[in-house]
Amino acid sequence: MKIYTIGFTKTNAENFFRRLEQSKVRSVLDTRLNRTSQLSGFAKQDDLRFFLQRISNVVYKIEESLAPTSDMLDAYRRKEVSWREYEKLYLDLLNDRKVENIVDIESMEQCCLLCSEAKPDHCHRRLAANYMADAKEGISIIHL
Repeated sequence: MKIYTIGFTKTNAENFFRRLEQSKVRSVLDTRLNRTSQLSGFAKQDDLRFFLQRISNVVYKIEESLAPTSDMLDAYRRKEVSWREYEKLYLDLLNDRKVENIVDIESMEQCCLLCSEAKPDHCHRRLAANYMADAKEGISIIHL
């Protein structure tokens, strides 16, 4: 089973949608806390739902259980916690929420976890994907 991840900052719409199409992604699971931000016009929740369906016939879903809390995210952005501390806080949050019982991991084949960060290195979508892979054998993760 393949799970993909993608970010939308530092790219344009053409590149973003092309990467999804080339990977044959069937659904995008939005893991953002703030889905109506102006970071990228094409990635606001309602616009993204429309574009994914129209351009690529990809289903758009929101999974709030994979979003960090605002306190956690704000603390990281204000540099009150390091990336390592943020990782631990986020993974503890997923454990506390028992995400593996909320998200149907079995139905995630060709699914792509979405967040804003351009690269997965310091993004919670990578942590969420790794968490899913730890919960179910045979998952490979591909960062677009």
